[in-house]
Amino acid sequence: MKIARILIVDDEPGIRQSLAGVLDDEGYQTHAVASGEECLDELTRSSYDLVLLDVWLPGMDGLETLTRLQEIPFASRPMVVIISGHGTIETAVKATKLGAFDFLEKPLTIEKVSVVVKNALQQRKLELELERFKEDGKSRLQIIGDSVPMKALRQQLALMAATNGRVLIYGESGTGKELVAHAIHSSSARASEAFVEVNCAAIPEDLIESELFGHRKGSFPGALEDKTGKLQKADGGTLFLDEVGDMSLKTQAKVLRSLDEQRFEPVGAETSIQVDVRVVAATNKNLEEEIERGNFREDLFYRLNVIPFHVPPLRERIEDVPLLANHFLREFTMAYGRRPKELTPEAYAVLQDHRWPGNVRELRNLMERIVIMNPQVRVDARHLLLNNGKRNVIERPAERFGSLHDVRAAAEREYILKTLDETKGNVTKTAELLGLERSNLYRKMKTLGIAPKE
Repeated sequence: MKIARILIVDDEPGIRQSLAGVLDDEGYQTHAVASGEECLDELTRSSYDLVLLDVWLPGMDGLETLTRLQEIPFASRPMVVIISGHGTIETAVKATKLGAFDFLEKPLTIEKVSVVVKNALQQRKLELELERFKEDGKSRLQIIGDSVPMKALRQQLALMAATNGRVLIYGESGTGKELVAHAIHSSSARASEAFVEVNCAAIPEDLIESELFGHRKGSFPGALEDKTGKLQKADGGTLFLDEVGDMSLKTQAKVLRSLDEQRFEPVGAETSIQVDVRVVAATNKNLEEEIERGNFREDLFYRLNVIPFHVPPLRERIEDVPLLANHFLREFTMAYGRRPKELTPEAYAVLQDHRWPGNVRELRNLMERIVIMNPQVRVDARHLLLNNGKRNVIERPAERFGSLHDVRAAAEREYILKTLDETKGNVTKTAELLGLERSNLYRKMKTLGIAPKE
C-alpha cells in the first residue's frame, strides 16, 4: 500500500517540527521547508500527495505559491491545505477559489489536522480515480485506424464538430456506429451534457413510446409511477437513436413531430415539454429501400439525413486489423489482469486474410477470447480458431457439416485438438485448461473420435 507523502511549508520551525511529528506518527512520510520558493523547488524533485501551506511566508506568500501550484499537471499536482494564524473569511474564500482543498487556522489541533489531512488525501484519491476512469472511457471510445476510409471519417467529424446538424450513421452491424455517435457528441458544444441512447430494435413496439417520451402514472396498465423519457433526459445534449430503421411507423410519426417542434407529450399527459436535443441516428438498413417498401417515413428520413456518415466494414479497411487487434489485446489484458500478449507475423496474416462478417465486434470478441482462454504470451495462427477468409465467404457451416449438432461437435473437436497440441498431448494439462475433469475429457475425446496420441 502506497504511503502518502506530505510537504509542510511554514516559516516557523516549531510549527514545521510539530506538524511533522504528528503526521509521522500517523504513518505519513513528511518533508518540511520554510518558503514558497523552497516548496516549488522541492516539487520539481519529488512528488507529494498533499501540501500544508502557510499563508504568511517570507518572499513569495502562500496564495502566490498556491497559484503556481495549480500550473502543475493534474496527475502530479498535490492537494493543498492552507494554514494561517491570521485567518479571515476573505482569505479562506480566495484560497478556495485558487484551488485549496481546505483552510486551517492556528493554533492547530491534532484532531483538526488529522481529519483535514485524511479528507484531503481521500479527495485526491477519488479525483485521480475519476481522471483514470475518464481516460479509460476516452480510450474505449477512440476511433482507431490509419486506413483511407477512417482518415476520411475523422476529417468529416472535424468538419461538423461545432454544428448541431442531425446525423444519420450508416453501417453494417458491428462496424462501430455507436462509437462514431459518441465521437460526434464528445466533439460538439454539447459534450458536457448527456448522451442518451435508445436501441430501437431492442425495445418492444408497445414500450418504445414510453421509453422515448416518458409516461404519467396510470396512463396504461403497469404504469405505476411517472417516468421521464429518454428525450427529456437528453435535454441540452444528444439523443442517439440506434437502429432507427426498426422503429414502428406510429412511433416514427411522433418522433417526426418532436424533431420539428423540439416539443413532445409524455404518454398520458395533457401538456407538452419543450427540449433542446440534437438527434444522431444509426441504421444497418438501406432506408431508401425501406421507404419504397412502406416501412419508413420519407419525411422522417430527410429530417434525420442532414449529415450522412458511412462507417466502412472491416473488410474494406483490412490494413487497420493489426492496430485494432493490438488495441483490444491491451484493453483486455489490463481488464483481466493478464500478461501482455504478442501476435506473431503468421497470426497477423491470418487476421488480415479473414473476411470479418461480424466486423470490428467480431475482432474484439476474438481478442477477448484469446486473453481469457490462452495462457501463452505469443499468440500464433493456431490460437486464433479462424477459418480462411475466402472459405468463410464461399462455404457455409451447414454446407460443410450439416446439422447444428455436427457443427458443435466439429468446433469442440477442433478446439480440443488445438489445446492438446499446445500441451504436447498432455491430457491432464489439457483438461485443466478446458476446465474439465480428466475422465470427462477422455469420454468427450472418445465421443469425438480423438485418440490420445493425436
